[in-house]
Amino acid sequence: MAYDDLRGFLQALDEEGQLVRITDEVMPEPDIAAAANAAPRLGDAAPALYFDNVYGFNGARIAMNVHGSWANHALALGLPKQTGTKEQVEEFIRRWDTFPIPPEWRDGAPWAQNSVEGEDVNIFDVLPLIRLNDGDGGFYLDKAAVISKDPDDPENSGKQNVGVYRIEVKGKRKLALQPVPMHDIAQHLRKAEEKGEDLPIAITLGNDPVISIVAATPMEYDQNEYELAGALRGAPAPVTKAPHTGLPVPWGSEVVIEGVIEGRKREIEGPFGEFTGHYSGGRKMTVVRIDRISYRTDPIFEHLYLGMPWTEIDYLMAANTCVPLYEQLKREFPEVQAVNAMYTHGLVVIVSTGKRYGGFAKAVGMRVLTTPHGLGYAATVIVVDEDVDPFNLPQVMWALSTKMNPSGDLITLPNLSVLELAPQAIAPGITDKLIIDATTPASPDGRGNYGNPVRDLPEADEWLTKLRHLVK
Repeated sequence: MAYDDLRGFLQALDEEGQLVRITDEVMPEPDIAAAANAAPRLGDAAPALYFDNVYGFNGARIAMNVHGSWANHALALGLPKQTGTKEQVEEFIRRWDTFPIPPEWRDGAPWAQNSVEGEDVNIFDVLPLIRLNDGDGGFYLDKAAVISKDPDDPENSGKQNVGVYRIEVKGKRKLALQPVPMHDIAQHLRKAEEKGEDLPIAITLGNDPVISIVAATPMEYDQNEYELAGALRGAPAPVTKAPHTGLPVPWGSEVVIEGVIEGRKREIEGPFGEFTGHYSGGRKMTVVRIDRISYRTDPIFEHLYLGMPWTEIDYLMAANTCVPLYEQLKREFPEVQAVNAMYTHGLVVIVSTGKRYGGFAKAVGMRVLTTPHGLGYAATVIVVDEDVDPFNLPQVMWALSTKMNPSGDLITLPNLSVLELAPQAIAPGITDKLIIDATTPASPDGRGNYGNPVRDLPEADEWLTKLRHLVK
C-alpha cells in the first residue's frame, strides 16, 4: 500500500498495533526524547510514539520513532510487518529495478491550508520545538526533507536533490543547515555562491514514510529521489509546486518552509548528538532565511531521535544505504552478491563477492571507497566470500577469524575523505581507511590451507523447514 501522507501511515501503524498513543501529560524535555531513545530497545517490532499532551504547549502533536523498527520499516514499504531485515533489503533491490517512476503532480496540497510570510514568520508559532539530547546546542529539525536544484541546470529534474540534513533553529525566521561536502546540496550551494547568489530551498516536515526513506538514500547526483519513491511505493509519488520558490515538494507534507541559504554567510551551529553516537562540536555553518511557512491545521511535528545505535535513524538509513552501494558495485563487478552497509550509515561496509583471480576482493573493496557514498562514509570495508552472508554477523566473524591474515589482508589507505562528523577522523573531513580481505585466497595467491571446507549437509534445509514447523 502506498501512503500519501504521514497521517495515513500513522493510522496504518495504529491498526497494525505499531503505534503507541501517550495520553498522559509529559514534559517536553526530557520525556519525549527519552521515550524515543528507549523505544527501539523493545526490539525489531518497536512501535512509533504519538504525543498530544505536552506540558507548556497548546495542541502540540509530536510523532517519534515512526521508522524505528524493522516492523515499521516493512509497513512503510507496504510489506507484512514480520518481513525480515535481509528480505527487506532484497525487496528494495527488486523495486530499484523499476526505477525511475516519474512523480504525479497534484493540486490541493493539505499543507496549503495556512501560511505566513516575511516578517510575520515565526517558526516557534508553528512547531513545538524540543531538544533531543541534553548536550545539544539548541532546537533541531532533523527529519525534514530539504529540496534544492542545480543552479547551472535548474530544469534538469535528475539534478534536483531531496535530502536529509541537520537543521538548527537560530531564530524565528533563521536556521542553520549543515551541508556535508559529499552531499548534492553542497554542490548546489557551491555553484550558487560562485555566481554570487543565494540558493533557494524548501524544507518539508511530516512527510509520507517513503519520502523520508528516499531523502536519506545516497543516490547518484543525477538520480531523482521522487522517481525512486515511485519505485518503492509501486505508484507515482505525489508532488506539487511550492508557492514561493516553485520547487517540487511532497504533496502530503505537514509543513513546508521556503527560503534561501544565504550565499557566503556562515554562523556557529551545534553541538548536536549525531548518528555516530557522539556529539559534534560547534562549527560555522550555512544560514537559512525563512521567507514563507505553509502548514496543515494542527500540524504533526515528526521528530527523529539520534544517539548510540540502534535508534530510529539506524533503521531509516539501513536498507537504503545497502542498496545503492550494491547497485553501483554490481554494475562493474557482477560477482558481488550482497552489501551490508547498515551500521552507522555505512561507516562500515561488508561485501560478499566471488573472485575472478587473486587480489580481486581487494579491488572490490577499493571500489567501495570511490562510490559517491563511500567517499564520505565508508571508513572500513570488509570483503567476504560469496557463500558468506554479510547480514549474518557470526558468519562474517568466522570469515575474519579463519580467512584474514594481517600480513597481507589489511590494506590501509591514508588521508582519505570522510564526513566531518566522523569522530575517528584525524582532522575533520580526513581519515585513514581500511580494507579487510576476509576471502579465501584465489590463484595465484596460494596462502593458507583451505582445501577441505566443511559444507552444510544437503538435508539441512529440509530439516530447517521441519524444525520451524515443530517449534511453532
